[in-house]
Amino acid sequence: MSAKNVFRALGLSLIALFVFGFVIGAIGSALFGGSPFLPTPEVHLPPQPVFESDAHEAHELHKLPSRFMLTNTILSSLIASVILVGLFFFGTRNINADARPKGLHNFLEFIVVSMYSFVEGVAGRGNTRRFFPLFATMFLFVLMNAWIGLIPLYQSLGFMNDGHFERHLLRPAGTDLNMPLALAIISFIFVEFWGIKTLGLSYFGKFFRFGALLKGRIFEGLIDIFVGVLELLSEFIRLISFTFRLFGNMTAGEILLLMTAFLVPFVFSLPFYGLELLVGFIQALIFAGLTLVFVTIAITPHHDGEEGH
Repeated sequence: MSAKNVFRALGLSLIALFVFGFVIGAIGSALFGGSPFLPTPEVHLPPQPVFESDAHEAHELHKLPSRFMLTNTILSSLIASVILVGLFFFGTRNINADARPKGLHNFLEFIVVSMYSFVEGVAGRGNTRRFFPLFATMFLFVLMNAWIGLIPLYQSLGFMNDGHFERHLLRPAGTDLNMPLALAIISFIFVEFWGIKTLGLSYFGKFFRFGALLKGRIFEGLIDIFVGVLELLSEFIRLISFTFRLFGNMTAGEILLLMTAFLVPFVFSLPFYGLELLVGFIQALIFAGLTLVFVTIAITPHHDGEEGH
């Protein structure tokens, strides 16, 4: 069979699947009568416990207990971490400095070199080794957690109760507000740590600008104080923006895929899977990249406005 015939058969198959999905989906069921092929999707913003005992306790309290419990988002983040560790372990365990890299080793080397070059371009050669580990960890962790949820049947695994789907076994960690918040706090501490370590107490000069006021320049001093307050607020507002940017995009993507599969199952969702692959990459790059930019700014010596007068 020629390549042309293969593509023609593939195209006809996709069209047939689309028509079939349209008929049995929610839209087709509303037009032609009958029940949708998939049940109405339910969106649960809070994470759900994995174990039955924890789920019953959470159901009775109408919230998650204050103690630690294994939730579907924590389990998903652990799986993503194991996958990353496994990839780098098996890809680098037989490194031969005299041989050309190939296979998985070659692919991982390309990723590491690309990330290293990115960090070097933003932070400079002198800071690359200091900032690269956190940048790479954040980027790969966010990316893996975003992409792992796109695996077919990943979010379909769960627990049934009397024929009713009760809770999911796995759910992407980015859709749990706790994970983006934890990463935002780590980013905040990282930026402040390197700012203070590099500049010492002078790091706080951009927040507390009293130089012009002490020299008698009242109007300029008041402006400097106002700018310092804005700088201080921006440091903490960054926690909110980092958290809800990642949480919002990951949750919106999950809802989009659920709704497209419910309305028209099968082929109709494929373009949106491609879109979510791109969104996951962009969000990982934005989160890790902004952390890198902010820490680079934090270690740059700043000067009070009065020095220019």
